[in-house]
Amino acid sequence: MSHVRGDRRVAVVEAGHLCVLTGPKTVFALATAALDARTSLRECAARHLSLECIDYDSVYAGISEWRILPVVDHADDPARLLVSGTGLTHRRSADQRQSMHAADAAPTDSLRMYELGVEGGRPAPGSIGNAPEWFYKGNGTLLRGHNDTLDVPAHAQDGGEEPEIAGVYLVDGAGVPRRLGMAVGNEFSDHGLEGRNYLYLAASKLRQSAVGPELVLDPDFSDVAGEVAIERDGRVLWSRAIRTGEAAMCHSLENMEHHHFKFENHRRPGDLHVHYFGADAFSFGAGLVLQTGDVMRVQFEGFGRALRNGVVVDRTPPRLVNVPPI
Repeated sequence: MSHVRGDRRVAVVEAGHLCVLTGPKTVFALATAALDARTSLRECAARHLSLECIDYDSVYAGISEWRILPVVDHADDPARLLVSGTGLTHRRSADQRQSMHAADAAPTDSLRMYELGVEGGRPAPGSIGNAPEWFYKGNGTLLRGHNDTLDVPAHAQDGGEEPEIAGVYLVDGAGVPRRLGMAVGNEFSDHGLEGRNYLYLAASKLRQSAVGPELVLDPDFSDVAGEVAIERDGRVLWSRAIRTGEAAMCHSLENMEHHHFKFENHRRPGDLHVHYFGADAFSFGAGLVLQTGDVMRVQFEGFGRALRNGVVVDRTPPRLVNVPPI
């Protein structure tokens, strides 16, 4: 979290309070210290726990001098944080993608990709299964935290929430990816652009996204219930019970992590990764078009407090980007 004066601190959630750590002032620094000490992230945090505690309710509500940052960042070099995701991991997501791309009942490439996961996305432990869909979202400059707004740029067709859980990773000095934990995420995409043609998927994912407010260490990712809601003018406009975790997905966590980190460039020592694991439902599938002032709320049981983000839609006409020679 960061203070209005610019100070940064890491805190542990305990009984309605944020108990501040001494020493490391970022999760990246804390994780690096844990690796250097050859201890777990939890044990390292316990060693640095102070007696200073801050009221969580006021920080969470956005009425404190402290604000919640994304659960991890590479403050000195945001380009060394890769934000990516795995799609078509949940049946309802595949069905919604199918309905966006096909006017008839013929299976699309999207549905066939999901079926590949059903056939071979959960191999025996230690074995390699079928690869899931993978997409790039950007680097750390596009990552937002709890209470931050997510922007729909002027060139976009749409902007909509995708309620997911994200894995958070640091690649250690030997090039081994280490999972720091998981967090509630809002992957946020341009479903309008994707709906025009599924080959626009890559461009539709190049948007801001949010993770937080809490990084959960060693969570139970076997079967996770949750809820996504859209609030407008102070009331719930739409909500849906959602489910994620390995029991709800066609790919195992081990398989998704393998196919992300099998690429040598994804194992560069010192890099951070935030990787989304896919969504079960989103409001676009119900025909909603989000507008400025709407609030997206995502919550999963066992993953801390809900992630809330407002929406800001840029309605100015898109401008041509001229690229002159040097």
